Amino acid sequence: MSPTPDTAGVIARPPFLYLGSLAAAIGLDWIFPAPLPEHALRLPLAILLAVAGLGLVAVCFRRFKAAGTNVPTWIPTTALVIAGPYRFSRNPIYLALTLIYLGLGIGHGSVWPLVLLAPLLIVMRYGVIGREERYLEGKFGDAYRAYLSSVRRWI
Repeated sequence: MSPTPDTAGVIARPPFLYLGSLAAAIGLDWIFPAPLPEHALRLPLAILLAVAGLGLVAVCFRRFKAAGTNVPTWIPTTALVIAGPYRFSRNPIYLALTLIYLGLGIGHGSVWPLVLLAPLLIVMRYGVIGREERYLEGKFGDAYRAYLSSVRRWI
């Protein structure tokens, strides 16, 4: 995605990065099967992670709406969101997407989603989060720098 004057210019929409990684993991599992060990708690854990992630996404979206700003990375940000889950993490939506990804991966029963999680998070860190942080610092200045110094990137 090419940046416009008032966006972060992330390399791709984050949900597509997570879906792409999950699709690659499923493809790898089809070619090189690598099943997770069977365990009675695997499916309940998968469901718990996915539902927790979906719940966190919903809370975050409500926070954005209450602040009067946009969620999508290709639309200008009009306000800082620092309440709710944003008091504990600067990226709770990406944390939520990671929980959903883990839930789907564990539910699929393959090692591949877990293997591809590290490269996915590296892409997120440098191709999305780093760009968003530079954009927000440029747009909101000292207010964003104060937020950076008081809240962790993930958890």
